[in-house]
Amino acid sequence: MRTWVESATDPDGDFPIENLPFGVFEREESEAPRIGVAIGDRVLDIREAIVHGMLPDVSGEVGRTLEATTLNAFAGLGRPGSGMVRTALQRLFAADESMLRDSAEQDRILIPASEVELGLPFSIGDYTDFYASKHHASNVGRMFRPDGDPLLPNWKHLPVGYHGRASSIVESGRPIRRPNGQTVGPDGPPPKHGPVRLLDYELEVGFFLGQRSELGTPIPIEQALQHVFGLVLVNDWSARDVQKWEYQPLGPFNAKNFATTISPWVVTLEALQPFTEPGPPRDADDPENLPYLTSDADVTIDLKLEVAIRSAEMRARNLPASRVSIGNYRDMYWTIAQMVAHHTSTGCDMRSGDLMASGTVSGPEEESRGCLLERTWRGQNPVPLADGTERKFLQDGDEVVIRGWCSKGDLRIGFGSCAGLVTPALG
Repeated sequence: MRTWVESATDPDGDFPIENLPFGVFEREESEAPRIGVAIGDRVLDIREAIVHGMLPDVSGEVGRTLEATTLNAFAGLGRPGSGMVRTALQRLFAADESMLRDSAEQDRILIPASEVELGLPFSIGDYTDFYASKHHASNVGRMFRPDGDPLLPNWKHLPVGYHGRASSIVESGRPIRRPNGQTVGPDGPPPKHGPVRLLDYELEVGFFLGQRSELGTPIPIEQALQHVFGLVLVNDWSARDVQKWEYQPLGPFNAKNFATTISPWVVTLEALQPFTEPGPPRDADDPENLPYLTSDADVTIDLKLEVAIRSAEMRARNLPASRVSIGNYRDMYWTIAQMVAHHTSTGCDMRSGDLMASGTVSGPEEESRGCLLERTWRGQNPVPLADGTERKFLQDGDEVVIRGWCSKGDLRIGFGSCAGLVTPALG
């Protein structure tokens, strides 16, 4: 698919005409956030495009939802609505379409990405985080239960998850303050309260719900993806020393509630369709899943992921970030459809803008482990950085950058970055 937007033809770029992810942005003269679409190094102001007649097929209810300050109403129309708008946008940006290309209003409608401030794409009502990687769960089990089965008896029968804190989800680029918490030292209680010592990142993939479901009505696995608007990158910041002390008997709490960073652009399932593969992966000795978690049409996604760390010293010396992890989302044991089907199996309802995340994405190789807890094996094997230092866990001044992309032949669909810089704790 050819386009007249020159920057969208960069073979290493994240946002070609085949992608067109949705987000929310502000610019200096704007009175309120606006819905935008990324293409190349530009952001399309959809409201301005509609006002100036650039999207004649986008009108009525669909057009009104695109005048909002979040994606909630637009995503709530379901995938037919978002698919129709993507088709109209691809026509607008097609190489042989001159309407916007030759318009005197182009500079007002199509803005350099460097001139806008990106925010959260949705008003997020609920957030659920899963534990869907067998490699991650097995590694953690081996660390903390060395004499037992690394996986608990229920793990291969259902997608384990917990309800997170929506209020502390922040956009990429927002500084992350090191939290204070209650922890115990190597010798055990009594506990102390102060800055956490074992601050960690978690490489995750998140997905936003679009079309809502009704209370009391489960979403069948065959229909689950029709309720998913699109995907983002997620860093579920974690305080490992707090987690170790508090997690029994009810699971994560303060160790996870202080910040979760997401990437600003929501990549639709339509854009990712060329990269889906039959799934989920199963071994011969894995148990058969119950019918409500089983579909012959289920898929996983060939989505490459990497994590890099850049220390304050590296920024001062203009050194590039050091890659500490590289993996692939297709290594996950539980799929997006299975997570949605299980979450709603009790009749729990979903609303547009609800966020679910995969849990740490880890693969079978050491370099594909998706957090420092695993990557350094509880600090025993520190990872080196380009400034000559090592990391067991994150230090103040460290910037963590997560990137993700799908590629096949000449087609590359990227997510942009999910970044956060660690600042010192209060007190």
